[in-house]
Amino acid sequence: MIREPQHQLYVGIHNSVVAIDTRDGNEVWRTKLGGTSLVNVLWDGEGLFAAAKGEVSRLDPRDGKVLWTSPLKGLGIGSVMLASARRSDLSQQMVPADTQRRRQQAAAAG
Repeated sequence: MIREPQHQLYVGIHNSVVAIDTRDGNEVWRTKLGGTSLVNVLWDGEGLFAAAKGEVSRLDPRDGKVLWTSPLKGLGIGSVMLASARRSDLSQQMVPADTQRRRQQAAAAG
């Protein structure tokens, strides 16, 4: 069953990315990437990215399907750090509703 990303935790472990439902702890899907056991994962609010075996891949957060892979030719295999400049609306959703309402009122008041 495909589930929405806002209720999933993505874990990079032992050559795989695993999506876990944060409400009940059940595994939603698992995608094997191969290579070394170290897998770095980045969810930036829109895209799910994983780095393993000297490659970076974009996965579909709903089902784990690999959408594309960049081989990073000539860089070898080693530790990888991922970052994104994309700003997610998820950060706004984490602010309590009353705080959001006060901020909107203050902005409207000038």
